[in-house]
Amino acid sequence: MIILETIELSKTYGTGENPVHALANVSFQIHKGEFVTIVGPSGSGKSTLLHMLGGLDVPTKGKVIINGTDMYALPEHELSLFRRRELGFIFQSFNLIPILTAEENICLPVLLDGLNIETAYLDHLLRLLDLQDRRGHLPNELSGGQQQRVAIARALANKPSIILADEPTGNLDSKNRLQVLELLKSSIRSFDQTLVLITHDPEVADHADRIIKIEDGVITNDVKTVNV
Repeated sequence: MIILETIELSKTYGTGENPVHALANVSFQIHKGEFVTIVGPSGSGKSTLLHMLGGLDVPTKGKVIINGTDMYALPEHELSLFRRRELGFIFQSFNLIPILTAEENICLPVLLDGLNIETAYLDHLLRLLDLQDRRGHLPNELSGGQQQRVAIARALANKPSIILADEPTGNLDSKNRLQVLELLKSSIRSFDQTLVLITHDPEVADHADRIIKIEDGVITNDVKTVNV
């Protein structure tokens, strides 16, 4: 089942004689349950692509279709709601709210939707990510690996269809990097989700089912890995 599709997705910055084509007619499909990494050198367009997959930046042209919905055909208020319910975001810098506890940070997306997270589901997330004894701690009382696990739990809180991760292991040492990767893989298996992850690290990329390489705003390679 195709859960995400881009059709001739393009992004151009600037006008006149020197426009910058960050993405140029990028088209691909991702199936439900896949773990896909997007790789490429700095400035290749991979972060721009991820932002448009997540509804954080509007394409110059083209479409992003998620679960059959043409995301950029939605009015702004509907796009915001769709993004919050269908997508989970994990960032390299964690982006935790410093005055909120780990548990409060995790619950925030659900509360913003006017809902309450199920106690059993919250407890399951905390157990899965080994955060049971850190739920009342503030971010500055957590290690880098623990903060990233809180960020992962927050991304999973709304039970989104797709997790979008931008260099989620970039600030971690090798031990925590591999631990977070295994947690992500375990999470998407547990909740039948799809993971799209940007990385510049070949070791991280090799954990995926599929690697999409982007250079100068275009896809130059798209391969299945031996993990399939």
